[in-house]
Amino acid sequence: MVAAGSAAKELWALDFDGVTCDSVGESSLSAFKAAAKLWPEVFQTPEAEARKEELVEKMRVVRPVVETGYENIVQIRCLLEGVDPTDMLQRWHDMLPEYMQRWQLDRVELVHLFGSTRDEWMAADLEGWLAPNRIYPGVAEAVRALMQQHEVYIVTTKQARFTEAILRQMAGISFPPDRIFSQTVSGQPKSEVLEMLAARHPHAPSLHFVEDKMSTLEKVAKLPSLEQYHLYLVDWGYNTQQERRRAAANERIAVVDIQQFMRLAGAAESATA
Repeated sequence: MVAAGSAAKELWALDFDGVTCDSVGESSLSAFKAAAKLWPEVFQTPEAEARKEELVEKMRVVRPVVETGYENIVQIRCLLEGVDPTDMLQRWHDMLPEYMQRWQLDRVELVHLFGSTRDEWMAADLEGWLAPNRIYPGVAEAVRALMQQHEVYIVTTKQARFTEAILRQMAGISFPPDRIFSQTVSGQPKSEVLEMLAARHPHAPSLHFVEDKMSTLEKVAKLPSLEQYHLYLVDWGYNTQQERRRAAANERIAVVDIQQFMRLAGAAESATA
């Protein structure tokens, strides 16, 4: 059911990591902590500890190819063992199943490990867990402006409780938990969530999807069932210059910077990026 008075509201679906939040520092450190539980003989060593900052910087480089958080655990061991970040950027989707098999890893177990490691860190030191995250400048204002005028949802691979906590604690936004759709446990593609949201708001005058992953937008752009969506690739997120050029050449996708996004959202244009 569409709430009374919402018929004229636009529908906006926002990704989280790479659109609203730069979380690569926290996700990398959480991956290191999780890897230390999974492979103590590899990560609970002076050598691994001494390389932690180096590994976090390399994780920042390869972040554009991560689809779901648990992959960070596999990535950080690959990098510790000498896998080249450039090679990982080019071949990660082939590498991932290879290393999952080599190390006899289970996706569901890794999802649980990654989530429980974050939960433990949050419970023990919430400020410490929040500190490596940051809200992109200007985005909180844009999200607030959208929420005041339109129907807004978050469609993310991040587990919902972490998304909600970061928005509340770091952006001062009380985002309704029932409007956060997380793929991590369900495995439901974002395209299916977008179809469901469109069906939920059949009278919305326009539909918008904001992402930082070019591969996701390309999948959405090919689906006739989602042709009514306006698609945006943010230039401040986890994507490469090559991907931004590819997006610019795709008539279905608009590449936007933070000022353009704020104007689309109706937020104050005076905020700096």
